[in-house]
Amino acid sequence: MKMIDSKIPDGPLADKWNTYKAKAKLVNPANRKKLTVIVVGTGLAGSSCAASLAEQGYNIQSFCFQDSPRRAHSVAAQGGVNAVKNYKNDGDSVFRMFYDTIKGGDFRSREANVYRLAECSASLIDQSVAQGVPFAREYGGYLNNRSFGGVQVSRTFYARGQTGQQLLLGAYQSLLRQVNTGKVTMHTRHEMLELVLVDGKAKGIIARNLETGAIERHAADAVVLATGGYGKVYYLSTLAMGCNSSALWRAHKKGAYMAGVSWIQFHPTCLPQHGANQSKLTLMSESLRNDGRIWVPKKVGDDRLPNSIPEEERDYYLERRYPAFGNLAPRDISSRAAKERIDSGHGAGPMKNAVYLDFSDAIAAQGKKTIEAKYSNLFAMYEKINGIDAYKEPMLISPAAHFTMGGLWVDYELMTTIPGLFALGEANFADHGANRLGANSLLQACVDGYFIAPYTIPNYLSGELNATKVTTEHPAFAEAENSVREQLNRFLQSKGTLSTDYFHKTIGRLLYEKCGLSRSKQNLEEAIVAIKSLKASFEKDLLITGDDTLNSELEKAGRVADYIELAELMCYDALQREESCGAHFREEYQSNEGEAVRNDTDYCYVSAWEWKGIANPPELHKEPLVFENVELAVRSYK
Repeated sequence: MKMIDSKIPDGPLADKWNTYKAKAKLVNPANRKKLTVIVVGTGLAGSSCAASLAEQGYNIQSFCFQDSPRRAHSVAAQGGVNAVKNYKNDGDSVFRMFYDTIKGGDFRSREANVYRLAECSASLIDQSVAQGVPFAREYGGYLNNRSFGGVQVSRTFYARGQTGQQLLLGAYQSLLRQVNTGKVTMHTRHEMLELVLVDGKAKGIIARNLETGAIERHAADAVVLATGGYGKVYYLSTLAMGCNSSALWRAHKKGAYMAGVSWIQFHPTCLPQHGANQSKLTLMSESLRNDGRIWVPKKVGDDRLPNSIPEEERDYYLERRYPAFGNLAPRDISSRAAKERIDSGHGAGPMKNAVYLDFSDAIAAQGKKTIEAKYSNLFAMYEKINGIDAYKEPMLISPAAHFTMGGLWVDYELMTTIPGLFALGEANFADHGANRLGANSLLQACVDGYFIAPYTIPNYLSGELNATKVTTEHPAFAEAENSVREQLNRFLQSKGTLSTDYFHKTIGRLLYEKCGLSRSKQNLEEAIVAIKSLKASFEKDLLITGDDTLNSELEKAGRVADYIELAELMCYDALQREESCGAHFREEYQSNEGEAVRNDTDYCYVSAWEWKGIANPPELHKEPLVFENVELAVRSYK
């Protein structure tokens, strides 16, 4: 086991990023056109990075598996984006946002990265307004903001319930501007299937054209992965069906460490599962918790309609357990509290798998028009899906797999353990620790792409100017391509009886039960054994129909194969960390009140895992977390 270096600059916390920028190496404009960067993913992190680097003069090859960059899953984020502007004059500051984020992540993230996130946040709002993002405004024309879970100030800027979509449109127009200038070449309907290394450095990718099945080689001087998170490993999640972990996992198997892999966030305000054949869950914005009150019937198995249950027979359990934050307790705490109430027999809805989110008090106090102005599109979406008018009857909500705090390990420069390979946004582990505060995901993706990568990637590229130019004729490309073709052929030749969906659903159920909202040593050990068995079954029982051209089942086979291996690492990670922190709740480590018990003496580090081969367990590496500006404290929202 070895320690790893995060390359955090010296000096006071507030000066680190400016110190880095002052000393970062540059590439002059005449030389930038000689360098090429591959950016995989066109969500907020990928589009903003590609547009920013192209604006500087670099040649960008941009890849997405969708038919348009606009279909990246960043569009699904609803509630808002955090930034330190202190427009409400309610005590917000860079340091307060830094502390809220460190505390929200249960003291399992780097101080330097988190401070930089807060420091850059204000610039993002200015950038987005300049792009035309229609943030909500107050009567006088000033930008409005609201509060979100885990904080006591209003710092969340929003565009009704469509913030992610509006921010992505801003990034998309910036990207398309560079496509029009010729600095960005766009490859839609392409999926990265392998990373190419030359002399240990990332120098290209192997991609498959999803419309023709053609295997293509693409060379570059650096590679950026901005492919989002891997929450779809649970099958039922808030993510789109196409979201996957394959780009990250293929890079991991080439030497990039994965960090914090088992830190998975379950969003507390999703629509509950309604049947066995469901393929995904629907997210309802966390912003609803600003005005909605969450409760369950006090009586076990209560079958009465919610409006017929009198006030004294309702348990507003978040307000009862966490009076300081109430319904705005952080996501991990709110989700576990909901699960505890549901598991104890107090669940609501037809399947007794939900809790109520009630707006009756807010409507009575503020008026229906005020609530409509804030949330009308969310209420309309709820009624369209459920046929229930949430202005008259409480919403049914339930926790669902949502965001992955873990991802590829990156240093302060957002570079992985493979030189020349960068990971941005949810694809890396860097900013959120063991739990992400709401409205920080859009922030991280944009800050990584607009404000950090444009400094750190050129700093790396400056050292590649005199390196021998690698082309797709290099033997490393042929070797990587052959590896991809062998796997695809193996899938096509598999003549079992079980579909890829069967394996995906099976691994999802297994993870939810054994490595979901709560974990235990016994469950995790059982899960690892079961995953090994499922892996063997996948190899011999998989059935793929069709050929190697247009074939969505063939695409899914590769993604599910990666999910099964990833699931095993998730269980190893959760088993190794013998504490409860953030979204990682080990049942053996909790207080008498059911709260998480952290172990700072033995586990105050980032767990980074190295792939050691298909038949070998992963190797753990540690990055110690040093806290010089905040005091490690019991994370309490009471």
